[in-house]
Amino acid sequence: MRAAMAAAEVGDDVLDRDPTMRELELRVAGLLGATDALWTPSGSMGNLIALMHHLGRGDAFLAPAGAHVLDSELGTAAWLAGGMPRPLAHDAGPGKVTPSAVRRAAAGGDAPYHALRTTLLCLENTHNAAGGTVTEPDEHAGVVAAARGAKLKVHLDGARLWHAAVALGVPPAALTVGVDTVQVCLSKGLGAPIGSVVAGSSEFVADARRLRKMLGGGVRQGGVVAAAGLVALDRIDRLHEDHERARTLAAGLRERGWQASVPQTNIVLVAVADLAGTLQRFEAAGVRAVPMSGQVRLMTHADLTDADIATALHRIGPIDDTAGRVDGRRSPVRPGRR
Repeated sequence: MRAAMAAAEVGDDVLDRDPTMRELELRVAGLLGATDALWTPSGSMGNLIALMHHLGRGDAFLAPAGAHVLDSELGTAAWLAGGMPRPLAHDAGPGKVTPSAVRRAAAGGDAPYHALRTTLLCLENTHNAAGGTVTEPDEHAGVVAAARGAKLKVHLDGARLWHAAVALGVPPAALTVGVDTVQVCLSKGLGAPIGSVVAGSSEFVADARRLRKMLGGGVRQGGVVAAAGLVALDRIDRLHEDHERARTLAAGLRERGWQASVPQTNIVLVAVADLAGTLQRFEAAGVRAVPMSGQVRLMTHADLTDADIATALHRIGPIDDTAGRVDGRRSPVRPGRR
């Protein structure tokens, strides 16, 4: 990847497009079934550009509870895009909503002029905070059809769409059907050091390029980072290795008494009674983890091997039999207690 970056053909992407950046954008557009695409420095910027394009100031938008656009982008959906967020409960399983929930939340055809106007649905596949859960093509199609019937635009936060496609064994474009815009990340699992791509119609991309410049996302010799993105796209198929290692990790944790989820992709959530204490224990053992949705999040990626998973399980060890679990009977060992 570094060799490709060093050898990249470059131009000025702010003025007349960088050739390597353009190659990356068109390749991603093809993978997603979109007309055109635009590179952005981050997925958060890509999502924000889509929301700024779709929303009028004061418009409401719907998203599954815990979605990245709601909880992990510093409120830019409201602050910069001017949207009013309306989270939807996961009534179709973790990270997912039903078509009927979308129709109910979007209903407003007979509302008075002073009522809040809902214009956009934001979906997320996979849903990060729900543990990397996957929305299948038929589920996606049903929710998008409900949004269309309610005259909503649809944006898909597909930062981890590659994971969903590999887990389901379908092309990425099968998971973008009917959406107006979609954002995908080149660093989530694929290993690029920087970059996401937002895709849609040619009209959208023309507006998105202006919005990116407004937000400070224009780059000059962008081919240097775009070359890394092209190498990253060649690694999509290997994501199944991360998924398998996540299942191995989760199974090993359950064998040791931890309440670990059964992962669909590469995210393992562990329910614990003492979140801060457990994170300290893992850190002291040399296992990096972060909090997510009130649980411990562990994630497998390209830099890990099977031996690393075995080492992590050995370092974490079993739950202490003398303390209570998350259900009140047993809980994780504190750092230093063995």
